[in-house]
Amino acid sequence: MKVLLAGAFGNLGFEILKALTDKKYEVVAADLKEKENNGLEGKYTFKAIDATDLNTLAGICDGVDTVITTMGLTTSSTKFTAYDIDYQGNLNLYNEAKKAGVKKFNYVSVISCDEPGAEKVPMLHAKYMLEQEIKKGDMEYVIYRPTGYFYDIAKVFKPYVDKGEMQLLKGYHGVKANVVDCPDFAEFIVEHMDDTNVTYNVGGKETYNYEEMAKMCFRAAGKPVIIKDSPIWMFSILANLPMIKKQGKHDIILFSKWTLSHDLVGDTEVGEHSFAEYIKEYFGGKA
Repeated sequence: MKVLLAGAFGNLGFEILKALTDKKYEVVAADLKEKENNGLEGKYTFKAIDATDLNTLAGICDGVDTVITTMGLTTSSTKFTAYDIDYQGNLNLYNEAKKAGVKKFNYVSVISCDEPGAEKVPMLHAKYMLEQEIKKGDMEYVIYRPTGYFYDIAKVFKPYVDKGEMQLLKGYHGVKANVVDCPDFAEFIVEHMDDTNVTYNVGGKETYNYEEMAKMCFRAAGKPVIIKDSPIWMFSILANLPMIKKQGKHDIILFSKWTLSHDLVGDTEVGEHSFAEYIKEYFGGKA
């Protein structure tokens, strides 16, 4: 079985690549650049692609049985928007897959992208739009909607822990999430990539609110817990500042506002890795 993995060298993509090669699938790993000295050399074929450039996608799906795509805009950008990558880029790949006669198109989306209000958040809405294209198309599909990842929480919280003061949204300290570890999620994706026309809301086995997560981080770092309130309306003002828009940070600020103010709990709990243990190891202390 031949699998095309798009976005193969992002954090999640590389874990999926490891899972696919461990199971001896024939894999075409596609991304803007190949991760060098990755330890998997010789176990896959690399193809350089830019999903916004149709020429780089031509023929990439020939002979492929299943496409898995993790492609999406995850940071600020002055060149592209989520609509360029998450929607149009993946749609370009979908159309190429359809032309090549691919049997199945599997897409890593995000939880809550279909909730009321999500249409105002480009990094959610673009994914929802792509989901709709997939569902009305001819290919079978699996859509995976993760709640978030262990490393994302640790990465976002670390500057605040280093500073010694965490900012959470006033009135939203109890917002919950059951984030999932990337290796666990990758295994689930590969195990279920042959399922038919299904959407999974995927999270980890532990659910915590953001105040509990913040306290874990401080304690693991051996620092006193200091949490202060930030009014939610400040995010909207910040996102629309001319300087922020010029730096391409508008969309990611709106996404952050959404994630900190909405429960993100997946009903498909996967993996055995513990978020609490991950935080202990990440911050080098004991929670």
